[in-house]
Formats: sequence, C-alpha cells, structure tokens
Amino acid sequence: MESGAVLAKLGAMSEQDLDTHHKALKINLDPRWYGTFAEIGAGQEVVRWFFRVGAAAGTVAKSISAYDMIVSDAIYGSGDRYVSRDRLQAMLDREFMLNVDRLSEKRGDTTAFFAFADTVVARSFKGGNECHGWMGIKFQSRPRDEPSQILIHVRMLDTEASLQQEALGVVGVNLLYGAFFLHHEPDLLIESLLDKLTTGRIEIDVIEFRGIEFRSVDNRLISLKLVQLGLSGAAMFGATGEILQPSEALYKKAVLVERGSFRPPTHVNFDMLECALEKFSNDPAVAGKQVLPIFELTMRNLLNGGDEIDRRDFLARADLLAACGMTVLISDYFEYYRLAAYLAWRTRERIGIVLGVPSLSELFDEKYYTQLPGGILESFGRLFKNDLKLYVYPLRDGKAKALTTIENLPVAPELKKLYGYLADRGSFVDLDNFKQEYLSIFSRDVLKKIAAGDESWREMVPQGVSDLIVKRRFFGYNG
Repeated sequence: MESGAVLAKLGAMSEQDLDTHHKALKINLDPRWYGTFAEIGAGQEVVRWFFRVGAAAGTVAKSISAYDMIVSDAIYGSGDRYVSRDRLQAMLDREFMLNVDRLSEKRGDTTAFFAFADTVVARSFKGGNECHGWMGIKFQSRPRDEPSQILIHVRMLDTEASLQQEALGVVGVNLLYGAFFLHHEPDLLIESLLDKLTTGRIEIDVIEFRGIEFRSVDNRLISLKLVQLGLSGAAMFGATGEILQPSEALYKKAVLVERGSFRPPTHVNFDMLECALEKFSNDPAVAGKQVLPIFELTMRNLLNGGDEIDRRDFLARADLLAACGMTVLISDYFEYYRLAAYLAWRTRERIGIVLGVPSLSELFDEKYYTQLPGGILESFGRLFKNDLKLYVYPLRDGKAKALTTIENLPVAPELKKLYGYLADRGSFVDLDNFKQEYLSIFSRDVLKKIAAGDESWREMVPQGVSDLIVKRRFFGYNG
C-alpha cells in the first residue's frame, strides 16, 4: 500500500484506535514535520519507535544520545544536574536551532521543524534510585512559524528497567503525536499522554505549555487537569503562576502546609499559618533549616457541588493566593495520612500540617477510615510515623464565646485514650499565639457579605485580596 493510502487509512481511524505503532507511523508518513531526537539516560526508546514502524526518513533528521557527561556538557553547556528542566531546555533549544539554521534554506517553506528531547534516570543495576525524567518537544505547527513547546516531568513506576524504558518510549510517542495533531485541544492532548499505559506505570506531575500555539493556555489549569485525570496525585505552582516540580521544590526543605478552601483567603487563614510558622521554626529539628509554607487545595475543595470544577472559581482562588505570595499545592489526597506520605517521600526534613479545631475533630471520625484494614489506628500510624506534628488553631463559638482548643476538644469516649496518647507524645501543637480579633472570621461570611453588597467584608481579608476581588469582580462582587 502506498504511503498516501496508508496515511488516509490512519487518518480515518479514531484517536482511541490508534496504538503506539500507528501513532508513530502516522507521524512518519506526514510530510509536514521533520526534526531531531535527543535522548539521554534510558536508551533511545522514543526514536526507536519511529525506526521500527518504517518510513523514518521522512521524520528523523538526526538521532543523538550524549550519554557521557563530558560530551553532554560540550554540546549543551555545563550544569549541576543532568536530569533537570534546565538540561532539557538546553537540549531542546540547541537541537531546534540547529535544524532551523541548517535546513531552513532548502526546506523551510514546506517543513515544520521540531526537536524532541528527554533526559532520564531509569532503574539502576543496583536499584533503589529515583526513576524519573524530563521530556519535551519544541516545534513549529506550520512552516516558518514561531515555535511552541511542551515540557513534562515523568516518574517511572515499573520495577524493572526494561519495562520503564518501554513505558518511556510509549509516552514519548504520545507526546509527539499530541503536539502535532492535538495542540489545538490541550485537554485532549493531556488525556492522550498515557494512551496504552496506566497510572501504575507512569506518573506525570508537571506539564507546561509555552509558545504561540499555547498563548491562551493557563498552566495552572493544566496542572489541575493532571490531578483531575489521576495522572498525578498532586501538582504545584508558585506565586507567579510558574509550574513547580514537587520533588525539586520540596527537596531538603522543612514543609508547613495548610489545607483550606481559601474562597476567599481571609485574615484567619494567614494568622493560622503565621502562628504555626513561629512554633514550627522554633522546633529544634527545624531550627536553621529552610522552611517552605504551602497552601493546599484538595480536589474535594474544588468541586462545585458535583463532579465538575468551576475553572473560573479555581483561578480566582489561585490569583488571590498568588497576590499573597503563596506556593500552592493541588492534591487528590483527602486523607491527611496520604498527604503526609506524599510530602515525606519528597523531603527528609520535618513536616507540619496546619489545621483548625473542626478539622482535628473530623480527623477522629472513624467513618473516614473504613477502607483501611487497621482503621483509624492505621491512619494515625501512617500520619505520625515521621514525627509529623499537627498545628491546631482554636475555634470560638459565636454564641457562647467559648474557646475550643486541643485541651478541651470533644472526642468520642472510645477514642479519648487514643487522643490523650497522641496529645501526650506531642503530636498536637496548640496555636495559642493567635490574634483574638480574627477568630470570628469565616470565608462563608465573607462570601455572604460580598453577595449582599456589605462592604465590611474588606476588613476580613488582606488588602491585596480585597483589591483583587474588587478589580476582577471575583465571587460575584458588583460594587
């Protein structure tokens, strides 16, 4: 069958019917794209697909694998880490530039150039190392166009190096196919990245779109989509909206995380964090260490009364937290012990979780642990095993004006001894350094006041938050 007929047949197949073989073949037979494959660290697993299916001469200008560090430095410049975003970007920039410089004169009017690269560490012979890597593509969507690019960070979860390499090849083909044929539908592109794979084999915890084709894409929404789809359990972004790779952001840092809906963030949210930060920093195990404060949003906190997420509402909260200079974690870890495990895997330093009395009370509700063989005992064993501490902010009853703290929190009779044991071992830290005037502030009241046109809500939130709510008319503000 001639290549044109094969391409037509592949074009008639649905996206769901295209396996890795057919995706690579469809790219090879399409005359529009031509470029370089540069792969370091786990074999040339992606380009191998394009050689294997045939007709690679139509796609592959060059394949390179600079395994030796000295050789890699000579080509791409020196760096401290070889499996890093910086090294990947250097590879993409150089290889793309070389294609344009060398080939534009002869075929630039009819060809869209690309550079694909990955830098990966797979399972070593001895084992025990972190198996992860950076992968990306820099490409023109049409001849002579400005380039766009997609970067992803992957964790390979197979226990054998050969299986990790196999999975890497598949996700690489999926990325190339998505960039060429699905770049106009970023959501669909993300969903396609694990075609013919499972989340038990590959985790993608960072994805970043840049360039002319993605000028309207907000990478915070892309991060949210990763967690929504289960491609990753969590995603992070910084105060300027930049996407963070969690292992790098948390590495060698003591971590203090506060969970909330932050709709909107109020004075009490920041007082909780500041009070906890003061106590956390005075812990001998934390003293002198770099501390990373984080505001965490769970997927449950983002659901809008159903299974759908209101993206505008999410971005409003993200913008407000960014205005306050906060690092944000989006996670699918409703259970605190799962959040603790996620953080502990990425830092060996001390971890603290900031929560209010109502959340501590919920923590002792046994209905949340029915899926664990060891029930509530197992959950607490997992939560506190690395000497994690809970920093607990008090609650004032609006009518009785009574203050509820860790000292007088009501607990079910059968759990009182467990509560007493955890309290005695220092698992709970009482945030008694709170500001009295903030105890009556609740986000729900702020929202009601905004809706009612009661301007007193402004006194309940930081000025940067109130200014942005007014400017962007968040949460229905109509003043």
